[in-house]
Amino acid sequence: MAINPSVNDESAEPGGSKSSSFVDLETARKVLTDGDIELLARMPYSSNATFLVRVERDDLAVNGIYKPVKGERPLWDFPPGLHRREIAAYELSKELRWDVVPPTVERVGPHGTGSIQLFIDADFAQHHFTLVKNPLHHPDLRKLCVLDLLANNTDRKSGHCLLSEWGRVYGIDHGLCFSSEFKLRTVIWDFADEPIDDHLLEGVRHIANGALEQLAPWLEEDEVDALTQRAKWLTESQVFPADDGYRWPWPLI
Repeated sequence: MAINPSVNDESAEPGGSKSSSFVDLETARKVLTDGDIELLARMPYSSNATFLVRVERDDLAVNGIYKPVKGERPLWDFPPGLHRREIAAYELSKELRWDVVPPTVERVGPHGTGSIQLFIDADFAQHHFTLVKNPLHHPDLRKLCVLDLLANNTDRKSGHCLLSEWGRVYGIDHGLCFSSEFKLRTVIWDFADEPIDDHLLEGVRHIANGALEQLAPWLEEDEVDALTQRAKWLTESQVFPADDGYRWPWPLI
């Protein structure tokens, strides 16, 4: 994939094509939605079946991460169809206008229905514990922290924070989100007890006021209600919560 920082000054977005032109995130989403899917390889170290794919549409091609439903391992606390939560997390990020989750769509791929998420060209030696040492990354990490609070992320590991080649930090792996029961597990506690920035609270209020039309198709009704309540809680508290002693994922990275 090729990078053109001038495509979008805010997000310096990714892209690529057979003819070496550039695409932004919205164009990449359209390619993921309508393009032809080619299976490239199975991703290692994943608890569920996860594949690297190439998606082509007209003269454009992007890489994606494909997670089919039939490759999921059964869980006692989440129903089958974790790909729906991956899509809901993207829609939440988009509704907040933060763009910290790569474009993610539902497709019928080589192994059946699942999600395909834009593959992020990243420095994979970096993760949350290294990124947080640099204050330049704090704005994106704060967004991810608030998004995880809203989404009730049960599995925010350090390695789920990717530093893209164009400088933005993105969050991936959101299959274990949006439970109606509050069971946050995250490594992002660095901003505990600090006030949530006003521009972030503006997005949270947007969700608290019911801007959930794009998320609702992917979640159960009680999960949507719980998301609304978490948004209202954050608008009232207006601070990043502190760890209560056990809300960490394992392994941490």
